[in-house]
Amino acid sequence: MTAPAPERPPLETLTPRQIVAELDKHVIGQAAAKRALANALRNRWRRQQLAPELAEEILPKNILMIGPTGVGKTELARRLAKLARAPFLKIEASKFTEVGYVGRDCESMIRDLVEVAAGLVREEKRAAVAESARRRAEERLLALLLPTGAPGFGPASSHGAEELTATREKLREKLRAGGLETREVEIEVEENAAPSLEMITPQGVEEVGFNMKEMLPGLFSRRRRQKMTVAEARETLEAEEAEALIDRQQVSREARHRVEQTGIVFLDEIDKVAGRERGQGPDVSREGVQRDLLPIVEGTTVSTKHGPVRTDHILFVAAGAFHVARPSDLIPELQGRFPIRVELEPLGEDDLARILTEPEHSLTRQYAALLGAEGVRLSFAPESISELARLAAEVNRATENIGARRLATLLERLLEEVSFNAPEMQGVELVVDAAFVRRMLDGLASDQDLSRYVL
Repeated sequence: MTAPAPERPPLETLTPRQIVAELDKHVIGQAAAKRALANALRNRWRRQQLAPELAEEILPKNILMIGPTGVGKTELARRLAKLARAPFLKIEASKFTEVGYVGRDCESMIRDLVEVAAGLVREEKRAAVAESARRRAEERLLALLLPTGAPGFGPASSHGAEELTATREKLREKLRAGGLETREVEIEVEENAAPSLEMITPQGVEEVGFNMKEMLPGLFSRRRRQKMTVAEARETLEAEEAEALIDRQQVSREARHRVEQTGIVFLDEIDKVAGRERGQGPDVSREGVQRDLLPIVEGTTVSTKHGPVRTDHILFVAAGAFHVARPSDLIPELQGRFPIRVELEPLGEDDLARILTEPEHSLTRQYAALLGAEGVRLSFAPESISELARLAAEVNRATENIGARRLATLLERLLEEVSFNAPEMQGVELVVDAAFVRRMLDGLASDQDLSRYVL
């Protein structure tokens, strides 16, 4: 039996050094970026200890991470949000240039972040009412299995109320014991009765500024009777009862509060909207996107279906490779809103080798677990790790440098045949050594034209 994972310490007890230690479990290297993120997270806790009037004046120090692809920028921000139990949204800044002249409404990222927060709050509320929802669903199931108006149990029944209660309790025991799981019952379920508003209005619900589905629920949903097994009905009824027990207004209030106080937006590919080149049209659009982003990062109020949300204290983490453009190519006002800049280092062979083995859920552990499901005992000899790291670094140098992502491509190619044959290899113990790695990958890695397309 697998031992339960140790419970993570509460955020308020984590010092910056401990936050970095937590990030070290998932991302190799990049000490400067980890320190900057750890300070940003700790500053949120510090701000919460201050008097409200002072806390309101202390704005987050947004971070700009500069570095090539595949070195851990996104993973660092994602792990930080998970550590903080905070609403987190990753979005590519270039998305805002793909629709129309200026692009998708930049405020949509805040609406999306509020939806993430509402989902987190809703899950917590569901967990809190799970036992009550289970009991209520059980009563509904019993009513379906033993209707009070059934023959022999009507108001004039000679059995009497006591016998009806006894029969119901026996049925309850059988239900809890799993003896009725395959019996069919008929329940009412909700179904969509109209296409989504995203299809009716290309801009989507968020662009028209209100939630039609909530204003006119009868137009978009209806209930119909459907037969299903007791096991399926229990799941459906528990979900319905949980929703009925949750206060939607409270969910909206908590979601807004979490976004305003702890929300994190990761703006990837910020370099794609930086700079002007020969005054071409798309570059005007890029500057337009920056100017649309500016008030959101500075602090504004965004209307969402859960209510107005202030963006003043949301932490924005922007990232980009900046191969062509430079951070100084961003408009000055936006540059000033990202006062902390950290440069992430390219990954060398040693880093790639560590990435293969050190993180809690490293790629080698993942593949060993996947093939273990087929009964294949897979392990990697130390020299195979060094060889894989060498080949990944070599291919990155010879083609496009995609950092640690190259490892996933190499491992998939390396174990493609084993993965295909795994169902017939139950009980086999396979040790991947350097010779196996060279046999499977050397020819491919050395052929630059082929590796450009395959790897």
